[in-house]
Amino acid sequence: MRLSEITNYLESIAPLNYQEDYDNSGLIVGDPNMEIRAALVALDCVEKIVDEAISTGCNLIITHHPIVFKGLKKFNGKNYVERVVLKAIKNNVALYAIHTNLDSVHTGVNARICDRLGLTGIKVLAPKSGILKKLVTFCPQAQAEQLRQALFYAGAGNIGNYSETSFNANGIGTFKANDDANPYVGERGAQHHEAEIRIETIFPVQSQRKILVALFENHPYEEVAYDIYNLENKHQQVGSGMLGWLEYDMEAYDFLHMVKDKMNAKVVRHTSVLPKRIKKVAVCGGSGSFLLKEAIAAGADAFITADFKYHEFFDAEEKIIIADIGHFETEQFTSNLLVEIIQKKFTNFAIRLTEQNTNPINYLF
Repeated sequence: MRLSEITNYLESIAPLNYQEDYDNSGLIVGDPNMEIRAALVALDCVEKIVDEAISTGCNLIITHHPIVFKGLKKFNGKNYVERVVLKAIKNNVALYAIHTNLDSVHTGVNARICDRLGLTGIKVLAPKSGILKKLVTFCPQAQAEQLRQALFYAGAGNIGNYSETSFNANGIGTFKANDDANPYVGERGAQHHEAEIRIETIFPVQSQRKILVALFENHPYEEVAYDIYNLENKHQQVGSGMLGWLEYDMEAYDFLHMVKDKMNAKVVRHTSVLPKRIKKVAVCGGSGSFLLKEAIAAGADAFITADFKYHEFFDAEEKIIIADIGHFETEQFTSNLLVEIIQKKFTNFAIRLTEQNTNPINYLF
């Protein structure tokens, strides 16, 4: 299949506009129109991953971490980033990354951690704002239902666990068609009053083109009156980290041992064990220290993440247990998640899970 078929599907699951400003998710190397024979999935794109792809006949590598974060000014192979990009280009291997956009969706990286730990009732810890818009339009009453359904089908009206949501109010629209107009109702040169319904519904930013196409194709008027507003509302199913509950509360040390076992962690760096049982748990795959305040504010008993610095452990202030299990360890199951996502859509597509361990950190016991 074409590369764009795969990337478009992945971006329908984790849209690129969900990624953080510093990130570089998306197609890094490759022509969207190239034919893909097979894909290799890994956490990191390093040289041995490109070698594995070449040796197994895969001309697409899908990773969680982008190989390129900052702009490259030279390609002379002086570091591993340049060598990876050069080798991929020479061997016609496409490179695609799905990083913080996959972290941000409610079925992504953090949901997989919650699954591993047996957390239930999970929700996004720090929902994102600025990724929703509102459409307001005015439609004759007879055509309003058809228009609403078309907008819903295009992706409008989803709020949390509810779909096809809208607000509707009756009113009177007025207009006067000039001599060049072809009015759906009324006559040229005469002011017309029409009973209309004001339809309001929200949609995610990335769906705007589809929403407008649905609006124009299903609205009966020659000139469609509509407004689009940027919203600061938080999208409750998109954001950083997750919060969930254990089925049964646990003693702190029992909980930490469980986390170490379930997450295949070599070590657990943690703050002082508090004299309370663990029930509510916050998680964040990768570097999650920026979410500590949110985890405390949410009333979490423990926060599972990685990459805490020495002085940041003091910020727990005996309000929460920080458990730093390692960056690789929090995200190591992301590759399996990606394979599952792709196989669900493309059942006959050849996709391989890497056999390489790309964790750059080793432990001496």
